[in-house]
Amino acid sequence: MRKSLKLLALPLCLLFATSSAQAAKDDDLDELQTKLTNQWTMVKNDQRHNLKTFAKQEDGKRFRSFKVEATLDGDMASFVRMITDFESYKKWSWQVLESKLLKKVSPTEYFFYVTHDAPYGVPDRDIILRMVIEPQSANRPFLTVRFNAVPDYAPERPPYVRMLAEDMSAKITPLPNGKLHVINEGYVDPGGAMPSWSINFVQRNAPYSTLLGMSRRLKQDDLINSQAPLPFAVYNADNLP
Repeated sequence: MRKSLKLLALPLCLLFATSSAQAAKDDDLDELQTKLTNQWTMVKNDQRHNLKTFAKQEDGKRFRSFKVEATLDGDMASFVRMITDFESYKKWSWQVLESKLLKKVSPTEYFFYVTHDAPYGVPDRDIILRMVIEPQSANRPFLTVRFNAVPDYAPERPPYVRMLAEDMSAKITPLPNGKLHVINEGYVDPGGAMPSWSINFVQRNAPYSTLLGMSRRLKQDDLINSQAPLPFAVYNADNLP
């Protein structure tokens, strides 16, 4: 039985490898056709989900930067509960295998650990992130969330490759009728050696998939109906201070 299963698995592996190679060729072709500059270039316009992604190549950076803009169904309380439930990131964030809180510095500052499932044939990655939140106020109706990598915060965990950057800044603005406007800009450095096709694949798909996962998560009943206490006060468009 085990031998049969191995024989069945072999064609799948070959198919995946073939698909990966094709992805590499497609990425190389796209790179030749559209060279990124230091200005934002649209990558995807998903009108069905009200979601747009952009990329640019900033001076002095190894890899492209990304921006995602979306209008999501949801309220501020659900959003804050989602991003501060560190053990549940795999329910919505890109290819997360494990996530856990390392330290709560204050209601608006946290250190947490994440492992990512890398593309086929590439070692999985891990990262330690510092998240700092700037809450809303009477003169500031939006919420800002900043993530910065702190690679040396804890020892490395082979065989994971420690990522050098997963730096992001998100602005979340409540809109009327139970909606949120989200703009997220960031830069990722996967660390270690990584083929260009896999880097391009992640850079193109991770920002889009994460916002799409966030959109779905904000509609799930366990989050909407959660009574977990909020770390700080939040306001929707109709009850801003």
